[in-house]
Amino acid sequence: MEKFEVNILGCGSALPTTRHFASSQVVNIREKLFMVDCGEAAQLQLRRSKLKFSRLNHIFISHLHGDHCFGLMGLISTFGLLGRTATLHIYAHKELERLLEPQLEFFCKGMSYKVEFHAIDPTKAEVIYDDRSVSISTIPLRHRMPTCGFLFQEKQTPNHIIRDMVDFYKIPVFELNRIKNGEDYVTPEGTVVPNNRLTIPSDPARSYAYCSDTICHKSIIPQIKGVNLLFHEGTFAQSELARAKETFHTTAMQAAEIAKEAEAKQLVIGHFSARYEDESILLKEAQSVYPNTLLAKENMRIIIN
Repeated sequence: MEKFEVNILGCGSALPTTRHFASSQVVNIREKLFMVDCGEAAQLQLRRSKLKFSRLNHIFISHLHGDHCFGLMGLISTFGLLGRTATLHIYAHKELERLLEPQLEFFCKGMSYKVEFHAIDPTKAEVIYDDRSVSISTIPLRHRMPTCGFLFQEKQTPNHIIRDMVDFYKIPVFELNRIKNGEDYVTPEGTVVPNNRLTIPSDPARSYAYCSDTICHKSIIPQIKGVNLLFHEGTFAQSELARAKETFHTTAMQAAEIAKEAEAKQLVIGHFSARYEDESILLKEAQSVYPNTLLAKENMRIIIN
C-alpha cells in the first residue's frame, strides 16, 4: 500500500502555551509532502518530525489568523538558506500575497527560488490542486473571517497484474497497461480472457479531511462523507458551548457528531484552547458520541490504511 500519512506539527489554538505549538500539519502522500497551515515553529516541528524539507512544495493556508500562518516567513527564509531551487506553491486567500510581498522583498531579496501564490476562494468547494496521486479540494467553513478546510482524495491506482496468468496466456508487454486499467484481453485466436482472471483489484483510494477553524457547520458533511480520517477542531468542552459559538469554534462533542453523521472511519480532534491543561475531558466527551476518536498531539503520525 502506498504511503498516506498525516503528521501533526502543532495542535494548539491562538494563545501560546508550553504544551502545544500553533496549528500546522504535513500530509505525506506517496512521499510528496503537503503542509496544511503554518503556525509559529512549524519549521522546528518539521525537523523534529524528521520530514524532508526538500519534499515540501505545496502549502495550504486555511485562513489568515496568525496562529495558522505566522510561521510562513521563517520557513520561506530557511528554504532560501538551504539553497532551495524548486518553486514553493502557497494556496491561500488572495490577501496573503499582498501581506507577504513587502516582507519577501525586504527579508528574502535575491532568493534562489520562487514563491508562487495561488488565490483560493474559501466560500467555494472546488479542486485547487490535482496530480496523478491526489486531488485536493477546499471545504467552506464558518469562522470570524473567510476560512476553508481541505479534502485530500487519493487517486485510485491500477489493478495488480497476476504474473502467472500473464505468462500462461503469453500476453505481450504492450497490453499490460490496458489490462491494469480494467480491460479484458483478447488472444490472437479471438478468445476473450476476462480482466478479473488477470488482475487483482488495487487497494481502495483513501481520503483525509482537515476542518479548522470553524463553528459547528454540518453543511460540510456531504463533502466529507465516508472519509478515512477527519481532523476537526475540538477547541472547547461542552460546558463552554456559549464561548464556542461566540468565537466561531466547535466543541469536542460537536466534532464527534459531525464525524458520526459523516461516517468518517476515524476522528482526530485538535486546536485545543489554552485553558485546558489536560485535554482528556475533550477526548472523553468526543468518544461518548464517536468512540473511534483520537487526541492530536505534537509529532503524532497517523497512518491512513
